[in-house]
Amino acid sequence: MTVKKNGYRRGIQRYKCTSCGKCFQSKRRKQKKGKQLFDEYVWKRQTYTDLGEDNDRSAKWIQRRLDDVSVKKIVVASARGVVLLLDATFFSRSFGVLVFREAWTKKNLWWKYVSSEKIVYYEQGKKHMEANWFTIQAVVIDGRRGVKQLFRDIPVQMCHFHQAQIIQRYLTKNPKLEASKELKRIVETLTKTDEYTLTKQLEEWHDKWNNFLKEKTIHPITGTCSYTHTRVRSAYRSLKTNLPFLFTYQRCPELNIPNTTNQLEGFFTYLKGLLNVHRGLILKRKMKLIDIILRGKQ
Repeated sequence: MTVKKNGYRRGIQRYKCTSCGKCFQSKRRKQKKGKQLFDEYVWKRQTYTDLGEDNDRSAKWIQRRLDDVSVKKIVVASARGVVLLLDATFFSRSFGVLVFREAWTKKNLWWKYVSSEKIVYYEQGKKHMEANWFTIQAVVIDGRRGVKQLFRDIPVQMCHFHQAQIIQRYLTKNPKLEASKELKRIVETLTKTDEYTLTKQLEEWHDKWNNFLKEKTIHPITGTCSYTHTRVRSAYRSLKTNLPFLFTYQRCPELNIPNTTNQLEGFFTYLKGLLNVHRGLILKRKMKLIDIILRGKQ
């Protein structure tokens, strides 16, 4: 079949078959145009109306072109060892996304839409990574119960920021009790200290305030008693429980493990900023947009 150029239609090159006389345009043009529109829609934060005005089309036409764009799956090029940052973010009470992000390359390797942050979803992510020949060398987590046990065979780093946030929830930003103030000062040195020093500080703090922590209050109505300073006790127990996982990054310097998930938290802020430009999307379109952002620019 021999073809020749046959003018333009709406700014698009047309072709004509010299044998049968049929006129047509390249189908690849439609795919290329859809990808171009989606790039502008996502990364340049353009709305349907903005794109319609730039292309002399209606907002509905732009919407149909964007709906036709397919999101390709991430293909694993080769097996390699990875250090992962694990965390989830939520866009509403029952809609969020769990992400496994590689710390070194800053690429999102796996994600799943979730209604709640269950351990079973972390397990699905782990199995996916192993099935695609990734070797998980270490993980950085936010301290959710059960995740440490799931990755018990590899180094696990507890995020220092999340640990500080846990203590703040128990003690508040401006604690009144002297014991709380001292414990808060210890936590503030978390990113600058080592495991030996923090362990020693916690032991000294506990010895000093041991009797204070054991104080109990009798409830006049029920006659039962409970610990008076439950929030201070909970803050101390959190530190003691997570202590073996707070300095993994120091014990395994060869893996270059981050001591926080801040890189992933920062990406979530960026993700939500891009989404906020396109408020009111139906769930299907919102998920497609999130997939594009999580995959990154290609």
